[in-house]
Amino acid sequence: MADGTSPLDFLPYREGKPLPGGFKLGINLDLVKHKGTQTVLWGEEVRERFNMPELNLARYIKDAIPPSRQQGVKEPRMAIAREGMDAAAQQAFTRPIPKSAGAQRRYLVRQLKGTRAVADALGVTQRTVERYVKDQIRRPRADLARRLEDAVRARWQPRIRAQARKQAATSTGLVVETRARFGFTAAPGTTDDARLRHLTLALPPHHAARLFDAQDTGANEQQLRDLAAEALGEVYFRDGGRRATGLEVEFTDVEHLEFDL
Repeated sequence: MADGTSPLDFLPYREGKPLPGGFKLGINLDLVKHKGTQTVLWGEEVRERFNMPELNLARYIKDAIPPSRQQGVKEPRMAIAREGMDAAAQQAFTRPIPKSAGAQRRYLVRQLKGTRAVADALGVTQRTVERYVKDQIRRPRADLARRLEDAVRARWQPRIRAQARKQAATSTGLVVETRARFGFTAAPGTTDDARLRHLTLALPPHHAARLFDAQDTGANEQQLRDLAAEALGEVYFRDGGRRATGLEVEFTDVEHLEFDL
């Protein structure tokens, strides 16, 4: 052992013995409420999957499903822009989607031409899909129920959804409501500290077209947010080119983002 101060010298002592509880490694349950535990590999896989290296993983650790079950990774706030755009197009539906899990599975089997394709899309076994189709299982667990409903909504009434998107992209535009942190950068450098704002704005058709085109060509969540920030910068902060020329808008810490046709 090297000469010098030992870590033991810093422990509180009583009657020549270290005080119990004076030094601990790990979580102290008396001081911290344990919400969940995930591996570093889980965190890196989630960030890589959603292409969001700045993602605050602490918000998702509690209820996350291991990334090895790719369809089951919880992403309620990670995919907020994509989900908001999907929800906007779904406002045009003229009929509700099937309600029961069995009916939803049977619809997907017809759309995807078989139970194997449905199983791959939902991240479950083919046998599980077959049991739902036959109503041998009626109540899926919560995460699977959500994936099932999302898969049905994504394929429901495609012609009506396409017509609504086309109308927004050519004539009516989109209404966007968001609560997020906005920062600004101009030619000399940063002009303002990022601030949390709540905005509701009507975006012109060309911005709606850019967002829908990007979504159709596979843009990731960050790219969709960047396009939304660019649209908000033009419409609100630069007022269509009438002020703040050259001001670039940074769109971070998105708490809420909804689109309306």
